[in-house]
Amino acid sequence: RVVHGGERFTSSVIIDSAVLDAIRAYQHLAPLHNPPNIAGIEAISRIFPHLPQVAVFDTAFHQTMPDYAYLYAVPDRLYKEYDVRRYGFHGTSHRFVTQEAAKLLNRSLNECAFVSAHLGNGCSAAAVKNGKSVDTTMGLTPLEGLMMGTRSGDIDPGFHAYMAEQLKCDVKEVTRILNHDSGLLGISGKTSDMCDLQKLADAGDMRAQLARAMFSYRLAKYVAALAVPLGRIDALIFTGGIGENDVGIRAEVLKWLNILGFKIDQKSNALHGKNNHAIITQKNSTVAMVIHTNEEFLIAQDAFALIRR
Repeated sequence: RVVHGGERFTSSVIIDSAVLDAIRAYQHLAPLHNPPNIAGIEAISRIFPHLPQVAVFDTAFHQTMPDYAYLYAVPDRLYKEYDVRRYGFHGTSHRFVTQEAAKLLNRSLNECAFVSAHLGNGCSAAAVKNGKSVDTTMGLTPLEGLMMGTRSGDIDPGFHAYMAEQLKCDVKEVTRILNHDSGLLGISGKTSDMCDLQKLADAGDMRAQLARAMFSYRLAKYVAALAVPLGRIDALIFTGGIGENDVGIRAEVLKWLNILGFKIDQKSNALHGKNNHAIITQKNSTVAMVIHTNEEFLIAQDAFALIRR
């Protein structure tokens, strides 16, 4: 798994020297992720020089987004000279669960409109139309979009300059705060773990209750926004640690999304959809599903397909 493949890679590839050079060239866009990916590739090459390796990129799935979805409203030269655009992440997970949703619904993926919500410590949602990503919540970096475990998600761009001045620090420190001290942890003041927040909220902790409420509200707003490029929603897919296991968050999100026709089935939701082909909504409702993601399986599948050619 390689986090950032920039605009060059639109699918998984067998790694050669040219591919490795390209991954290195995108280190500035993923300084916390690509360098360890490169180190792992190089180590395997030294130990097993004849063993083929495959790179599966988090960003590749989102390369089908149209320009009006991936560009920022900034001077064009920033895109052309510095690669400033929205890339999106969690592509392997979004690709896997949308494929599984189509199978479970007995429909062709090429005729489906899904919103996929990958909710873990990192969170993102994607609009997937006919098997292709047409928009997503993460952007240039994994900081944009939804509220996350320790990441703020969307914030006023003026925040950086304002807080740098107030705290007498540089922009890097402000970015560190937004990446590591914010999100569920920042609001609750205690933890980034949603399970622990549930226990605290049940015990009456108002900050934990607020953190969960903010998380649900912001996710619901983004799901509604992602309906725009789809034109309709055939299914909303919950996946990732929170998405697959947190009954309360799913219920709250679907309550907000009643405007889009979602009506929760309390029993199916409590059972994570395991009694109803992954579906947690009523028969007359827009469909919402819980699907276990399996990025490792999709990575193995891609690797096998490429190596056997």
